[in-house]
Amino acid sequence: MTSRRTRERLIARLRERGISDPHVLDVMLATPRHLFLDEALAHRAYEDSSLPIGFNQTISQPYTVARMTEALLAAGPLKNVLEVGTGSGYQTAVLAQLVEHLFSVERIRPLQEKARTRLQRLKLYNVMLRHSDGGMGWPEKGPFDGILVTAAPTEVPEELLQQLAPNGRLVIPVGGDLQQLKRVTRLEDGSFATEVLEGVKFVPLLSGLVR
Repeated sequence: MTSRRTRERLIARLRERGISDPHVLDVMLATPRHLFLDEALAHRAYEDSSLPIGFNQTISQPYTVARMTEALLAAGPLKNVLEVGTGSGYQTAVLAQLVEHLFSVERIRPLQEKARTRLQRLKLYNVMLRHSDGGMGWPEKGPFDGILVTAAPTEVPEELLQQLAPNGRLVIPVGGDLQQLKRVTRLEDGSFATEVLEGVKFVPLLSGLVR
C-alpha cells in the first residue's frame, strides 16, 4: 500500500498527464498521502482520485494537487504563500516543502486539528494554521506571493485579489456546476491578468465556521 513502487506508479501517471516540474514530482513522491486519510481508505491513497475526508469535504486528486502546485510555482520560487482550505492537510504538506512560509486557513475545526497533527508528524514547521472563513483570506499575513484555493467560489473573491503582492499569483477553481481552474496574476500597475487552465470539479467554497 505504501511501498515506493506504488508511489512511483502514481508519479508515472502524473507525468503521463503532463506534470513536468521535477520539484513538484519529487515532493509528491516523498509525501505519504496515506497519512492524510482515515484508515478505512488508506489502501486507496495512491490512486489518482479524490476521496472523502468527512464534513462533505474531499482530499484532492493527486493530479489536481500537482497541477495546482505546478501552476502556482511556474514563474519561480515563492516566499509568502496563503492556502485557503487546509482540509486533510495533504495539499498543505506538498506546498510546505516547496515554499518558504505557508499560511493556511480552514473553516472546519476538526479537519484543521487533524491536519495540524499530521503536519507535525511530518516535521513541517513552516506552516501556520488559522481557523477562519477562507473567503476572507488572512490579510494580516499578506501580501502574498502566491495564493492557492482548494474549494470553488462562484467568482474570484475580491478580498483574495487584494491580498496578492505585485506579480503575485492566485490559483483557484471558479464556478458552480461547471468549474474552471484559473490563474490570476497581479500586474505591477495593480490590474489582474487571468488565464483559464482547465476544467475541474471541487467542493464549493462556503462561508461560516464549523467548530
